[in-house]
Amino acid sequence: MARVRASAGLPLVPQAVLAVAAGLAQAASLAWPGSGEPLWWLQLLSMAVLAWLVRPSPTQAIGWRRGAMTGGLFATAWLCGTFWWLFISMHTYGGLAAPLAVAAVLGLAAFLASYYAAMLGLFCRLSPSSRALGAIFFGAFWLLAELARGTLWTGFPWGAGGYAHVDGPLAALARYIGVYGVGAVAAALAMYVVQLRGADLGRWRTWVAPAAAAVLLAAATADRFCAVNLCYTPPHAQAKPLTLALLQGNIPQDEKFQPGSGVPLALQWYAGQLQEARADLVVAPETAIPLLPQQLIPGYLEGIEQRYAQGPQAALVGIPMGDETVGYTNTVLGMGAGVAPPGKPYRYDKHHLVPFGEFIPPFFKWFTAMMDIPLGDFNRGAVGQASFAWAGQRIAPNICYEDLFGEELGARFIDPAQAPTVFVNFSNIGWFGNTVAIDQHLHISRMRALEFERPMVRATNTGATAIIDHRGVVTHALERHTRGVLLGEVRGRGLDAQEGWAITPYAWWVSRWGLWPLWILGGVAVVFAAVARRRRTVEAA
Repeated sequence: MARVRASAGLPLVPQAVLAVAAGLAQAASLAWPGSGEPLWWLQLLSMAVLAWLVRPSPTQAIGWRRGAMTGGLFATAWLCGTFWWLFISMHTYGGLAAPLAVAAVLGLAAFLASYYAAMLGLFCRLSPSSRALGAIFFGAFWLLAELARGTLWTGFPWGAGGYAHVDGPLAALARYIGVYGVGAVAAALAMYVVQLRGADLGRWRTWVAPAAAAVLLAAATADRFCAVNLCYTPPHAQAKPLTLALLQGNIPQDEKFQPGSGVPLALQWYAGQLQEARADLVVAPETAIPLLPQQLIPGYLEGIEQRYAQGPQAALVGIPMGDETVGYTNTVLGMGAGVAPPGKPYRYDKHHLVPFGEFIPPFFKWFTAMMDIPLGDFNRGAVGQASFAWAGQRIAPNICYEDLFGEELGARFIDPAQAPTVFVNFSNIGWFGNTVAIDQHLHISRMRALEFERPMVRATNTGATAIIDHRGVVTHALERHTRGVLLGEVRGRGLDAQEGWAITPYAWWVSRWGLWPLWILGGVAVVFAAVARRRRTVEAA
């Protein structure tokens, strides 16, 4: 086995310690412990430290092994610090022994970190000494690592670096390039700034690239300001908003599926709220009704449907559906006068299932058998299912961490005339306790609002139940881990699909090509870097 050799820069141990510390800082930037706020400047600082550790130099060669080690340590620390709360779901609620739960979190983080190790190793192998090209290549290689984590093996992109920027200046770019593009730009900026150390700051050429970046960012910010506030304000903006009642049952996770405690509590509370609510749209979270329809007492579900069969109100309710013959789905039912044929309410089935929670990956049945987690294997719904048409709005449900996958939500924007005007997320983050997972998921929803310039309404079991407007701003929120109803209102966007503001540039291209444009840009950068490296090698010979 090849020995990792410190070819340049810091000694190996200090470099490893710095990489781990920077990775933990990146995790904290996504939602600062205590306040839960994202810190874009901390994300840039953590990336700057990583960039400094692997920076190209005309006089020193950073070995690819050292680059891979640094990237792997950084990413492992970052990802462990981001989704450490998986330990709670596996140990506290799943009954997995604590050492095994720790090993599972560490193993998952290390596996996902291998993408970053590979890309940073390749970067150190191919990167040029040019500051501008080095920054571009660093951003491109980082982009490829993020894309790999977000798509391979069904994808697990939770905690992508771009989410730290929902309140920062780079948020203006979300409507053009999405969260992965924002993260790549942040990485490129970090590398360029690091490379300014030792440069001749008096030469005008040194400032050409940052000046161009500043101009582009200013233009994007101005365009986004116009799009969401002034120039492209749609004619229906003054129309009557949709009033909302978002139900947060706060059913303890260790009781939620217990027939003697959580199940009767959920059935009674949600049924009562669904009957009493007076808002235009009432939303109950993921598996608010924790039983299959055939397991409910006769008339329970029919009574809720009858309540909304007439009148000006509608409801969206999370419930598992199916049986052993056809399989099971994690479903949202929509009820309202005229929204569907009698006895057949609107239905949305979750498409992007959670590994180990909603489907068991091949060769891992032994692992799930060690845990006591209900509702193991589900069928997938289709991508781009129809929206729930109500009160002139096209309301698009997504369940749990489906809002992580903007490319899948974007499939609904291929036809602007049928594109969603409002997103609604149904979640149960109770599996992860009262932790930073709630804040992280809220910021994920905010990023989707920025990318598509559509409001995102969230109804959850324990939090964060909130209303996010089309600018990514939380306008209403319910205190987490409390039982209550969040009352508010939302204005849909994009009702007049013939206007140019109907969908964002990101929605336009991601609905047609998914993430392939980003893959291609990253791939072109790799090829260009490889060709340039070969040319330098030939010239040196």
